[in-house]
Amino acid sequence: MSRSEPQQPATGTIITDPVRYPTSASAPVRTKRGFALVLMTLLVPGSAQIVAGDRKLGRIALRVTLTAWALLAVTLLLLAVNRSLLINILTNQFASLVIILVLVALALGWACLFINTLRLIRPVLLAPAARPAVGIAMFLALVLSSGTLGYAAYLLNVSRNAIGSIFAGGPAIDPVDGRYNFLMMGGDAGDDRTGRRPDSLSVLSVDAKTGQTAIISVPRNLQNAQFSEGSPMREIYPDGYDCGDACLINAINTEVTNEHADLYPGVADPGAQATLEAVSGTLGITVQAYVLVDMDGFAKLIDAMGGIRIKAGGWVPMSGYFDEVTRTHGMPLGWIPAGEQTLDGDRALWYGRSREFVDDYARIQRQQCVQQAMLKQLDPATLVSKFEDIASAGTKVVDSNISSSQLGSFVDLAMKAKGQEVKRLTIGPPDFDASFSTVPDFDIIHEKVDQLLASASGQPQAATPVDGILQPAAAGGRLQASSQLPTAAFLAAGGVRAQTAPPSSDFTPVTTTPDGEPITEAMLNQLKREGNEQALRELVATNGQCAPL
Repeated sequence: MSRSEPQQPATGTIITDPVRYPTSASAPVRTKRGFALVLMTLLVPGSAQIVAGDRKLGRIALRVTLTAWALLAVTLLLLAVNRSLLINILTNQFASLVIILVLVALALGWACLFINTLRLIRPVLLAPAARPAVGIAMFLALVLSSGTLGYAAYLLNVSRNAIGSIFAGGPAIDPVDGRYNFLMMGGDAGDDRTGRRPDSLSVLSVDAKTGQTAIISVPRNLQNAQFSEGSPMREIYPDGYDCGDACLINAINTEVTNEHADLYPGVADPGAQATLEAVSGTLGITVQAYVLVDMDGFAKLIDAMGGIRIKAGGWVPMSGYFDEVTRTHGMPLGWIPAGEQTLDGDRALWYGRSREFVDDYARIQRQQCVQQAMLKQLDPATLVSKFEDIASAGTKVVDSNISSSQLGSFVDLAMKAKGQEVKRLTIGPPDFDASFSTVPDFDIIHEKVDQLLASASGQPQAATPVDGILQPAAAGGRLQASSQLPTAAFLAAGGVRAQTAPPSSDFTPVTTTPDGEPITEAMLNQLKREGNEQALRELVATNGQCAPL
């Protein structure tokens, strides 16, 4: 007889415990006993063995169960009082490996208890009609318990591998002036390129306590970018990255990667680091870390999230073949309409990339909107339900020098930032004249950035512009630019546009012509075939307007 089965009483003993001795119990009692033992093993692993089987095994299992409950209580307590510490533990490479091994051991142990419980139930004693029902209950309980623990271990392992692939293992960074500043670069990495050329440069500035966020976009064609103090590139360009029209800020990555990597010994990505230093010096702030997204793989990340939802101000072309001789595009591959849209990865990529019929600054506004939509819509439910796809996509498209040891703090800040207003600034239209990026005034840029960040930190500001730079809106002091103002409305001082009050989402998508005729894809394509570029530019002029939904 198995040690897990109770010994039969001596001859003559009256059997009064049908749970421990089911042989003489009635069929209905045996059925109830079977379901009860399954439920006991599910809710309090080891309790079934205490009452109906090997008590020694039951006591060991109960000790493990109580220890697991205690650890779960500590986890919930940390979630409530120190969420960042909990996330740091879960994202630490060694700690996460230990947790994975513990979860696997618990899953296997729990499964063994269910097998032992099935032997205690003794299905041969059950009525034929009850056997399938008890068997199904046992299977469901096994999936709910061991299956859940096993899947949790699998997801944690996926997360551990993704973190190891994306994030650095270097030292942690400290906030500067109470803020963390991250450079977000979107670039193309092709077989014909050494390193990525960042066509999208944005600084995500986050208050270290409140999570209040500001996005500062730097146009890729900004000239004479200033390198920060201590940058090795100041030895080569002491007066800024000024070597003519070819010295645009987005060319720094490639030049440093190809020609000056020796200036950055021990740095994993010299080009990205040099670009970070150029953005720091240009904006007059300290940018502590970067996140580089390969735009060719960006669509996979959007698809993994299930798409993004936006309100588009105007129609956006998915541009066709570009003729280098005539400097014109062929027929669009398609159009993204104005109004509320759910974009999959491919269309979201086009939405952030397209600049046909408009300028780079309309594209920058759309890129800001896509970033905000991703932050807004990556909620816990989406993260949990699509975690594996998101993590897998992330390892293919994201690179960063952020230390993995600080992920807990930064995830906690991201949770605080959700639902808060994101303030925005572009070093170009609508906040500066279009020519400003060619001959930038860095004193004006620094002043405007300082005022933006002061507003994003909740600091009081004057109600009037400082040298014609910034003017808080009436509602809540929000710094907001209207993309609907004509170019003539720019202020003379520094070519800086006056600020207006309407929030960025307060616009009406342009879906009709000035005559009231609905704009359609067929209409736009017909104008393209006719070569009426001016009419197209007028109809899609508002496609820089965008708001996340």
